[in-house]
Amino acid sequence: MSKAVPASVTRLIEEFARLPGIGTKTAARLTYYLLRAPDEHTLALSEALRDLKTSTRTCSICHNITETDPCAVCADENRDAGLICVVEEPLDVLAIERTGTFTGRYHVLHGAINPMEGIGPDQLRIRELLARIGTPDVREIILATNVGLEGDATAMYIYQRARGKVRITRLARGLPVGGDLEYADSVTLAGALDGRREMDGD
Repeated sequence: MSKAVPASVTRLIEEFARLPGIGTKTAARLTYYLLRAPDEHTLALSEALRDLKTSTRTCSICHNITETDPCAVCADENRDAGLICVVEEPLDVLAIERTGTFTGRYHVLHGAINPMEGIGPDQLRIRELLARIGTPDVREIILATNVGLEGDATAMYIYQRARGKVRITRLARGLPVGGDLEYADSVTLAGALDGRREMDGD
């Protein structure tokens, strides 16, 4: 970057540009906005970032992001412990919660099977899911992985290892192929949950 730009400014621009969906121009706009912003706004942001890293962890049951263990959903006795919705990422939990229709619990895999990127079943929270399925309380899992090559491969892998142990359903195909769950609107996602179908090997 130009010598006219201080090193501290350049560093923040470069750090912002590492974030998904943030290009160099947007990173520069954010940086210069923070330079002009009142000190309390900038300090609040830095404190929020620090708290994000020091206060959060993953739930030992569902592996969603939480500040308490177990998380609020797993600790909620009003949620149906026998119905588990399996998702790829914590953002997918937010998307399903926005529908206001799902009353079960979750299991977050933290990714999908993708051999091209070296991500196999052992890199995901599949072993922990299978352990949960092995308990008598669980009667159904909803495979809510994204619709696409990796999501379908992950769903099929789980199905092959869990069939016969529990009822296995998949979200209805009202979701767009290749679309991420987190971007689906609440009405479409609620319909996909209601219209879930039995998983089979075909």
